[in-house]
Amino acid sequence: MAAASERNVRAESKQAAGVNSPADATPDTSGKDFIRARIERDRAAGRYGGRVETRFPPEPNGYLHVGHVKAIVLNFGLADEYRGVTHLRFDDTNPLTEETGYVESIKQDIHWIGYDWGDRIHFASDYFERLYDWAVFLIRKGVAYVCHLTEEQIREYRGTVKQPGRPSPWRDRPVEESLREFERMRRGEYADGEATLRAKIDIAAPNMKMRDPLMYRVRHASHHNTGDRWCIYPMYDWAHGQSDAIEGITHSLCTLEFENNRELYDWFTEQLELVDPPKQYEFARLNLNYTVMSKRKLLEMIRNGIVSGWDDPRLPTIRGMRRRGYTPEALRTFVERVGVSKANSIVDVGMLEWAIREDLNYRAPRRMAVLDPLKVTITNYPEGESELLDAVNNPEDESAGTREVPFSRELFIERADFMEDPPRKFYRLAPGREVRLRYAYFLTCDEVVKNEAGEIAELRCTYDPATRGGDAPDGRKPKATLHWVSAAHAISGEVRLYDRLFQVENPLAARYRDDFMQTLNPDSLQVLRDARLEPSLAEMEPGEICQFERKGYFCMDPDTEPDAPVFNRTVTLRDTWARIQKKRK
Repeated sequence: MAAASERNVRAESKQAAGVNSPADATPDTSGKDFIRARIERDRAAGRYGGRVETRFPPEPNGYLHVGHVKAIVLNFGLADEYRGVTHLRFDDTNPLTEETGYVESIKQDIHWIGYDWGDRIHFASDYFERLYDWAVFLIRKGVAYVCHLTEEQIREYRGTVKQPGRPSPWRDRPVEESLREFERMRRGEYADGEATLRAKIDIAAPNMKMRDPLMYRVRHASHHNTGDRWCIYPMYDWAHGQSDAIEGITHSLCTLEFENNRELYDWFTEQLELVDPPKQYEFARLNLNYTVMSKRKLLEMIRNGIVSGWDDPRLPTIRGMRRRGYTPEALRTFVERVGVSKANSIVDVGMLEWAIREDLNYRAPRRMAVLDPLKVTITNYPEGESELLDAVNNPEDESAGTREVPFSRELFIERADFMEDPPRKFYRLAPGREVRLRYAYFLTCDEVVKNEAGEIAELRCTYDPATRGGDAPDGRKPKATLHWVSAAHAISGEVRLYDRLFQVENPLAARYRDDFMQTLNPDSLQVLRDARLEPSLAEMEPGEICQFERKGYFCMDPDTEPDAPVFNRTVTLRDTWARIQKKRK
């Protein structure tokens, strides 16, 4: 390809509909993060014609996690903010790890988070022919060559951060010879590992990325998008920056681990003589404590049966968080609060849980569910009778109205809400003590019935009929209010109590490097198969979320079978983990 045409291969400036004209020459960037400040300056200078065009470039080799949510919100959010557009591009350069299933899951997850790319969906593999032509151009220019060192030899010849590398024996082979060899690579005349195309830069460069990096390797494998048309595949570092240029991306946003790659990306665009190519800007990735987000580590746990799959609610994958009941609104709020910076840090997972609670508090209807039931018989309530009581659906939303809950002679309360010999600060039910039943009556425990093993099997109580609705005419106020369900009307269900998967803040710290699984939390999942639920919960649909009063927020599992409801705990009502950790210390 001629150099003159190469200088003009940059994607034509696509003026997105409605893009603002360049702003004032001295924009006020105070209070803005460094990326927004950069965009403001570029727009003021008229760079890229005032366009803002970003991209989200996942590799289709796994499922997205909460770290990707930050990148999704940043790229799509910036484009929305500046009336630009965002491309979805799959950087699919490794046929051994990539699958069409991953492509579809990524598209679904981005839509669920709340963004759409329109018709701007691309694959790096769509550009394989152009990337090949560009590689030929660099060979002709004398800055790329075919090398026959093995992978191990390349690593040895590259040197270390303290020692310069050694040149490959094929580094100075004639241009025409490299062109012939590169064509032979494409025709499949070499086996995997027998030949590579490398950039000729500086084998002693301080930046290891610049020590004659690989551009192509031979890989006889079928590709999810191109099938068997290719047996050589571009390296990520070669395809990534050039794909940005092809698409006309203006601001290429990457996480900090790609900071050293920027010098290489710039070198490629300079050698290709591209006009006004995109620039890369790095931001700190999202790291959470008590969490592992390495795809390799997540896959290891899946294969070892530690978790049930990519959508296990204990995992930080978008699939897992969605199954657990996290909402896209809460996730967007969370990553926006984390913000954008260039300093790596670890965010407290409690900040994420707070965002979930805050969001669900206003949207989740309230219901009553007894997870560890203890039978209560109200001896002075008429046998065989029942009544319907009004219960508030959401005290934070008056428009949610009320519902009716059945009340009868036999109830279930939480076993933990009764103590036969309570300590001083235990205010719930005990022998001779009166409590309030939520939306119902005052209740007094008169007798404790035990089974042959000496375990409490039933409480025999009396109620005050004058306290219907939970208030007493004489003004007395019990110190505790308990939730309950009518035994005759309750439905049985399974409740899964999910907690943090790891016991330590940094499961990948150096001392756990050999076996990060030693830090797993043995109590990350507790399954309760005899929960008793108020009957209105039978009307919920899989994926719907509610608050079990006094117990937390719960989501009906997507795999719930008819007449056998399963609920996953989304988050507790308050951060009890911090208190637990404090006690342990």
